[in-house]
Amino acid sequence: MTDERLREVSRLRRAMIRPELGAIAGTILVFVFFLMIAGDSGMFGPKGIQNWTVVSAQFAIIAVGACLLMIAGEFDLSVGSMIGFAGVVIAILSVQWGWPVWASIIVAFAICLALGFVNGVLVIKTGLPSFIVTLAFLYILRGLTIWLSILTTRQTIIGGVKDVAEGDPLAWAFGGVILKPVFQWLADIGLIDTFTRGTRAGQPVVEGVPMLVVWALALIVFGHFLLTKTKFGNWIFAAGGDKQAARYVGVPVDRVKILMFMFTAFCACVFATCQVMEFGSAAADRGLLKEFEAIICVVIGGALLTGGYGSVIGAALGALIFGVVQQGLFFSGAESSLFRVFLGTILILAVILNTYIRRMITGER
Repeated sequence: MTDERLREVSRLRRAMIRPELGAIAGTILVFVFFLMIAGDSGMFGPKGIQNWTVVSAQFAIIAVGACLLMIAGEFDLSVGSMIGFAGVVIAILSVQWGWPVWASIIVAFAICLALGFVNGVLVIKTGLPSFIVTLAFLYILRGLTIWLSILTTRQTIIGGVKDVAEGDPLAWAFGGVILKPVFQWLADIGLIDTFTRGTRAGQPVVEGVPMLVVWALALIVFGHFLLTKTKFGNWIFAAGGDKQAARYVGVPVDRVKILMFMFTAFCACVFATCQVMEFGSAAADRGLLKEFEAIICVVIGGALLTGGYGSVIGAALGALIFGVVQQGLFFSGAESSLFRVFLGTILILAVILNTYIRRMITGER
């Protein structure tokens, strides 16, 4: 009788159990669909590509953090509230209190990391499900954000950030653009369009690559490398797969989970800072429902809700699908509310597919 551990696995089965499979298929289908119905609408022109790339990058930034945390076996429902909270902290410190923007950003990151640490410690020490602990923080942070905003400015939207951020090096790292000369050259040789009227005549319609996109790519590369090329990545899988067995072989499960909560908070703060620098303002209701959108991206990317299985690349493809669909509906002239219908439908399909994959892996019936 052949040892089960030595049984040869077919190439087809190896391909079928890859976390990214569903996301790869979904990405191809989405692009083909919108090429057919919105190919001549400008969606795949320079400006259109920039639009859905930026939207996808927003989803990707928070999806990377959510992905690693879900693989470690936990959820963080406070991500959306933390986005709004971090933005308001930056705006209050820089606009209302007159702090340098770089100092305001650093303080916001420090507070968010501390909150992520508290989330992790509460989950570990109390033994409560992370769903409950972070749901509580969702309400605490949202209420605290509104209260702080009204207390300091008597309104829930704080403007003026763009004015105080001018010339600030750290502000540029979140709100600037790179490769401007490259895009100007592409415009000069006619590969991309330029403005024909006004003070910007002759300048490319796409100024450069926004730093938000750079942050998204950097986090995707970092998360993928951490998960697939390091010992800590193995610990993440082990902590989410069977934490008791992981402890027996020396994996510091509690530390891994706490660090993943902190990393998720870090990603939320990156998102918030990029938004504040882009819009020049902070709003108490920013980040609403982003926690669920991040989780859906991760599920589309092949992660199991039970933990121990998933892929950062899959989560990034899930974010790309979201961005393309959201902008594709706009370019095709469809009702924007259909985006929510898409989210619900794709979530159900992804969970069904992931359940099938889990049964293939574990041999369950």
